[in-house]
Amino acid sequence: MSISPGTDPVVHAGHGETTARSAGAPRTGLEGSSPRPTPEHRGNRFAAERLAAGLGWFSIGLGCAELAAPGFMARLIGLPDDATNRRTLQALGVREMASGFGILGQARPAPWIWSRVAGDAMDLALLGRAAASTRTEKGRLAFAGAAVLGVTALDLVCGERLSQHTKAGGRRLGPLGRLTGGAVFGGPIKVVQSLTIMHPVDELYRFWRDFTNLPRIMKHLESVEPTDDRHSRWKAKAPLGGSVEWQSEITDDQINGRIAWRSLPGADVPNSGSVTFKPKHGAAGTVVQVELRYEPPAGAIGATFAKLFGSSPEQEIREDLRRFKQVMETGEILQSDASAKGWGAGQPPAGTASEIHTTAGPEERQ
Repeated sequence: MSISPGTDPVVHAGHGETTARSAGAPRTGLEGSSPRPTPEHRGNRFAAERLAAGLGWFSIGLGCAELAAPGFMARLIGLPDDATNRRTLQALGVREMASGFGILGQARPAPWIWSRVAGDAMDLALLGRAAASTRTEKGRLAFAGAAVLGVTALDLVCGERLSQHTKAGGRRLGPLGRLTGGAVFGGPIKVVQSLTIMHPVDELYRFWRDFTNLPRIMKHLESVEPTDDRHSRWKAKAPLGGSVEWQSEITDDQINGRIAWRSLPGADVPNSGSVTFKPKHGAAGTVVQVELRYEPPAGAIGATFAKLFGSSPEQEIREDLRRFKQVMETGEILQSDASAKGWGAGQPPAGTASEIHTTAGPEERQ
């Protein structure tokens, strides 16, 4: 991958492509800004993040072992292989897995490293309590205690270094985000999709400009209530039957051209978005492009696991655009055989006239 000087990389997951964004291009409210770090600062930060990545993978490996083979791990550190110790080690395994994914997945892993320090203190307390029992093997317990002390020292050093560089530096991809090219755990989610609708630009613009129409085409929205000409209150569905709410403001309004909006500070899910309307050159119809950026609950890890359960952001916006097309072209949302086959509401199979272009993925933060 090569990026021209003066550009920032933006990664689109699922397509294996990286495009360049001009350094002079405006940034959204979800993107961070920071003073340019010195070469020494960058080197120290890189070393600290390499150490954090190693500790993250160590946590995941240890957690997997404790969850999969708690009896073996109990015997390895000198504990009796009984039901109580197995349950305890499995609980510790869950904690280690959470810490590992938190370290590798977050742009600022320092808090997760400090959570490891707290976990190390818990482990030392449990080993100390076990040492008082006559049923334990003291030699193995001593070796385990020494290993935990060594890891604790690494956690303390790493946490301190990361905390220092977090204060001086800006927002950025986490170690696993860089390792995967931003495809996983990479920060704010960006979705860009476009579709051709056989309808005049002015009518498409008027429909979208009235935000109260959006719940008709966006299944995840419960309601949008305008509070004045440029502000509105949004309510959306959340996993497990919950909901999230936020206040939004219009940041750009070009009649028959473009509408952009963003959430106000304090939103449950910080987000921004835009829709553009362009007459299709040399053919009938209007190209409608929707771009959304948001920070999902639990960070990009939450969005990644949402995809595993069939609720990816690109899938939702793709279906929203299809419903928009149906409402504007037919006046209603059709429930065709495609819905029953899992293609979405009225969605045709590949190869039909419906035209949709998609890019989606975490957006890198400098």
